[in-house]
Amino acid sequence: MSSQRRSSADSRQGEYRILHEADLRNYLAGLGEIAARLGGVPDSWSIGEVGDGNLNLVFIVKGASGGIAVKQALPYVRLVGESWPLPLSRSHYEYLALTHQARLAPALVPDVLHHNEALALVVMELLEPHIIMRKGLVAGTSYPRFVEDITTFLARTLFLSSDLAVPAAEKKEGIAAFGGNHALCKITEDLIFTDPYRVAEQNRWTQPWLDAVASAFREDLDLHVAISRLKLKFLSSPEALIHGDLHTGSIMVTEGETKVIDPEFAFYGPMGFDIGAVIANLLMAYLASSGHERSPGDRRAFEAWVLATVEGVWTEFSRKFLALWRSEANGDAYPATLFQGEAGAARLEAERQRYIEHLFQDTVGFSAAKIIRRILGLAHNIDFELIEDAKRRAVCEARSLRLARAMMVDAASFRSIAAVTKAAREVRDWQPDFG
Repeated sequence: MSSQRRSSADSRQGEYRILHEADLRNYLAGLGEIAARLGGVPDSWSIGEVGDGNLNLVFIVKGASGGIAVKQALPYVRLVGESWPLPLSRSHYEYLALTHQARLAPALVPDVLHHNEALALVVMELLEPHIIMRKGLVAGTSYPRFVEDITTFLARTLFLSSDLAVPAAEKKEGIAAFGGNHALCKITEDLIFTDPYRVAEQNRWTQPWLDAVASAFREDLDLHVAISRLKLKFLSSPEALIHGDLHTGSIMVTEGETKVIDPEFAFYGPMGFDIGAVIANLLMAYLASSGHERSPGDRRAFEAWVLATVEGVWTEFSRKFLALWRSEANGDAYPATLFQGEAGAARLEAERQRYIEHLFQDTVGFSAAKIIRRILGLAHNIDFELIEDAKRRAVCEARSLRLARAMMVDAASFRSIAAVTKAAREVRDWQPDFG
């Protein structure tokens, strides 16, 4: 990975500077292939900054012949400002992850067209007419291709970077290549696994309705033990190269295509974190849906699709993961020489099923953690935030927190993905008492 990074580096790299429109136009004009892709003269290119995330600048550049997306890391957390510095190296890890994912899951990530490490800048294909999936879910749009695509992405990127698929030396080289991305990991460790369960300056929630819930979560030792166990697994289990931030804001979709973007949080961590993130965001879309109703029940068909999608994500992921294990087990884990003959094959298959069961338990717990952080922590999402009536929003959030606590504290009681969707259905019409 490191040799590929060096050979792809821009020979014109210099000192970092934040690129504004004029600087970016001049920079792109000097890149022959990029300028040809855009077409026309540089002065005619339209450039718009569209970043609505928490960390980076994102530009859409269009010319006579086509368009590109340009992403530049800022030296601080955009959501907070210069008081929260952040290393620019996250752009390097995003580039590494995108190129790695493109090899493992072709056509499911945007094409990388150019990378400048010094400027912390990546140029990618412009995804059109794709939209951010979360925006589509808020609007009540269903995506029939999503399960097939996201489970292919998850199964291939996770299995094919694990000890089940690659020799130990190769796996260790991968861990080392992403080992420096600890500043982004620290954000996850604090904002997901710690801050929502303690008094933290940047926490926020829908007040005053969720005040009592937030207080209860800060005093709930069963919850604190459960989240600490998950945090320990996140800290100490480099199972595979994970995306690290795989929510519905990091997925762009049409009805027929899915693209995973923004892997700057990538590192070698627990597989269940990525799978749980996808499921958590679907569950939040489901439980936020009633807050977006124009008339009672008008989104029930959409909600049924969301829960069917939750079930499909786990079912299809586990099926594809096991199929890869049976056909591409080239790693040093579970050597084939130890499982020869009919009895050995049967025992190995039983071990595969046990592995999947443990992975499902991790997935349930991490899913709960992702839900809680989006309601009681710093960075919220529009599934809830776009519900204009604050009390109505709080009702949807309280339902989500009720489900998430059960999933985290009693993950072992959720023996199947159907048990998760059943619990979501049961909490969907529960009415919290805000006192």
